[in-house]
Amino acid sequence: MLRASVLGVAMRVAVMGAGTIGSAVAKALSESGHEVVATRRNLEKVKWLEEYGVRLTRDNREAAEWAEVVFLAVKPGKVGQVLEEVSGLLEGKLLISLAAGIGLDYLGRLAPEAKVVRAMPNIAVLVGESFTAYSTNLGGEEVETVEKLLRTFGDCIRVEEEHMDAITGLSGSGPAYVTVFLEAMVYGGLRVGLPREIARKASLQTLLGTAKLLMETEKHPAEVREWVITPGGTTIDGIFELEEGKIRTAVMKAVDAATKKSRILSRKA
Repeated sequence: MLRASVLGVAMRVAVMGAGTIGSAVAKALSESGHEVVATRRNLEKVKWLEEYGVRLTRDNREAAEWAEVVFLAVKPGKVGQVLEEVSGLLEGKLLISLAAGIGLDYLGRLAPEAKVVRAMPNIAVLVGESFTAYSTNLGGEEVETVEKLLRTFGDCIRVEEEHMDAITGLSGSGPAYVTVFLEAMVYGGLRVGLPREIARKASLQTLLGTAKLLMETEKHPAEVREWVITPGGTTIDGIFELEEGKIRTAVMKAVDAATKKSRILSRKA
C-alpha cells in the first residue's frame, strides 16, 4: 500500500475535519493527484472543495474505512472523540495528525494499529508554501510516503518530537505574527500619505522579496539589514523606532507564549 505511493501512484486520502487547515490540505492533496474525501458536520461551508475533486461526507467511519491515509485536522479537544470513533478502521494505515499539542504517545494509545505521524503545517498550505514539520517513529518507505504527501503543501522537515510544540509556536502560528507586522507597514504607508493599494502592494512585495533574498543568499538577517542601513540615512531612523518599541522582544514573547500553550494542550491530552 505504502510502496505504491512512493512510486507515484495516487492514494486514497481522508481528511477528517475540513476546517481552515483541513480544507487547504484536502485541496492540495487533490490537486496533486490523490483521491480525497473530506469530512465535516456542516458540508455547505466546504462545498467549494468539490470544484477540486474532493468528495465530501459527514461520516468519519465511512471516510476512514475507504482511505489508505488519514489526516486528522480536527481541533485538539476533538482528537480523542474522533479516534475512538474510527480507531478500529485504521489498522496498517498512516494516521497523520495536524492537531496542535497532541503527541505520538496519545495518538498511539487511541489508534494502536495505525502508523502514526504528528505534523504541523501552517495556513500557507493554501498557496503551496507551507513549512511543515513532522515527527514519527516510522522509517524507510513509510517516511518517504509521509514526506511525499507533506510536500504537496510546501517544504517539510522531520524533527524530534520534543521540538513540535516550539514548531507550533513559531511556524504554525507564524503567519499571524507576519500579518500583524504587514498591517503595521501598510498603516505606516497610509500615515505618510501613500494611497492604500500602493501601501499594500509595496509592503507585500517587500516582505516577499526580503524572504526570498534571505533564502537564496543564506545570509544572516543582520547582514541584509546592514546592506540597507547607511550612516545618517533614512533606514537607521526607522530602525531606532523599532528598537525603542521592543519589536524583537514582542515577537520572541509571542513565539514563547504560543509554544507554552501547545505544551499545555499536550499535557491535557
